[in-house]
Amino acid sequence: MRTILITGPGGSGRTTIAAATALAAAREGTRTLVLSADRTDTLGAVLGKPTGSAPVEAAPNLTAWRPDATARFREDLAAFQERATSALDLLGASRLDPEELTPLPGAEELTLLRALRDAALAEAHDLLIVDLPPTPQALALLTLPEELRRYLRRLLPPERQAARALRPVLGRLAGVPMPAQWLYETASRWDLELGAVEAVLADRDTAVRLVAEPGPAGADAVRTAGLALALRGLRPDALVANRVVPEAWSPGLVAQQRKALDEWREAYDVHDVPHLGHDPRGTDDLVALPVPGTDATDSAVEWPVTDRLAEEGVLVWHLPLPGAIREELDLIRRGDELVVAAGPFRRIVPLPSALRRCTVDGAALREGELRIRFAPDPDLWPQTP
Repeated sequence: MRTILITGPGGSGRTTIAAATALAAAREGTRTLVLSADRTDTLGAVLGKPTGSAPVEAAPNLTAWRPDATARFREDLAAFQERATSALDLLGASRLDPEELTPLPGAEELTLLRALRDAALAEAHDLLIVDLPPTPQALALLTLPEELRRYLRRLLPPERQAARALRPVLGRLAGVPMPAQWLYETASRWDLELGAVEAVLADRDTAVRLVAEPGPAGADAVRTAGLALALRGLRPDALVANRVVPEAWSPGLVAQQRKALDEWREAYDVHDVPHLGHDPRGTDDLVALPVPGTDATDSAVEWPVTDRLAEEGVLVWHLPLPGAIREELDLIRRGDELVVAAGPFRRIVPLPSALRRCTVDGAALREGELRIRFAPDPDLWPQTP
């Protein structure tokens, strides 16, 4: 199943573009699901069909779904309390009733990720359009599975799970309950679920698409989003320039939009969507929007390692980071991982196997690409006879 993740700055019309993209695919006969995490039913207002916790048919071949974060949060916490009964009793803690539970920050994002995973595994549709939150939250959402899995592996390493069989014996000897088996079982289940989400996000049939209104604010948002995505090894498959005004409108506004469009076309596959003169509502308005198709290439970008051992005695790791500024880049080697910081964004990435036996020999930013030089460590590198 092909997946298109759509995001953009707040107020850019990303939900409208997501709905129009889904409707266009459905009208071509593609079984399409459009998914949204908005608390308010913006998606339903655009489609002209209310959406909610249960999938609804918005048009022929088009299903719309807005999963309920509150219900899922209550289910998860109820299950957690059931599994942790002995620990809660030991602490003298009282259980929370479902009626008093409200979602914690981040519950909407986790609910959307789970819905994305469930939709991909169900294989009931050929195309999944995901109306992501505004760009800052969307970027955090895309990093969440990788980061949470890393935290779980550090806090509860899988190799320590073999010791769980000894805990009942240790508990009887110590006279107090030891950490229960459910802790590692829960961590293992979370890792499996997060791994499934990460697999969908990293799939070759998954693309990221940006929506922005041309202008100074939109240009800043696109630059920021482009750098953040690049740090994740992603590049938008298309940039939708939304609400492009006709030439007959205000000359100042037309010139402002044209400047942003010219800049975007140098770096992205830009698709202009004209301003209708009103906020689109209903399928008739959505059909009038010339959104890009859904058969574009994937968004993954390779980070290759080139062999320069013969010429320079180093291996070079190439990280495309368009929009990065030299003074705002930072690199830290930590064991077999590299901490890469670009402006306000940061990512911890595992080193390719060949580079783990090397030391960092320098780095340079050239033409939007970070090139990190690695010199073989004589103590770890295979010696030639």
